[in-house]
Amino acid sequence: MTDTEINAARIPYASRRWRVVDLVTATAIAAASGLIFWVWDLICTAPLALFGAVTPGLEGILNAFWLFAGPLAAIIIRKPGAALYAETVAAMLELLLGNQWGAGGSLVVGIMQGLGAELGFALLAYRVWNLAATMLSGALAGLGCGIYYWVTNPGWSALRAGIYLGTSVISGALIAGALSWALYRMLVKTGALDHFAAGRR
Repeated sequence: MTDTEINAARIPYASRRWRVVDLVTATAIAAASGLIFWVWDLICTAPLALFGAVTPGLEGILNAFWLFAGPLAAIIIRKPGAALYAETVAAMLELLLGNQWGAGGSLVVGIMQGLGAELGFALLAYRVWNLAATMLSGALAGLGCGIYYWVTNPGWSALRAGIYLGTSVISGALIAGALSWALYRMLVKTGALDHFAAGRR
């Protein structure tokens, strides 16, 4: 067990209640993420088509650009619900700004991604806050995304669905998860997270 796990295990449950600063920070993360989601909506058509042309389903590798809000908010806030809240609010902002996906491809899938990201930390009882946990959160966010598009595209073959699910999970783990962890570590070094448990580990 790492020092991070040991310290987290000693945190009383009452300290997991949300503070005003937690809500404000999670909302700021969600707003910035939602803007990035929307920008990616504007430029993703060509990359998605390119990867899909190589092998149908391979475009799932690009889904991480819609998955990172949950893992990032969770690893910083470290409170139950942070991942789901940030991913959902980010998806809502993306929808309000307008895109080609509509409510289903923005908000509904965003909620599923948020639930997946939240599950990654819930499975560890909100006591493990490390790179592996953040990658698990990202991977499960990718799984939620993949399941949504599989269900809403019944014409997909089993092979395409499998490739899409697999690449979404990999993309979530390596990009949404690992890069969120790297960004969090950079923020810790700047002192920006000193008001959070995440900045004192």
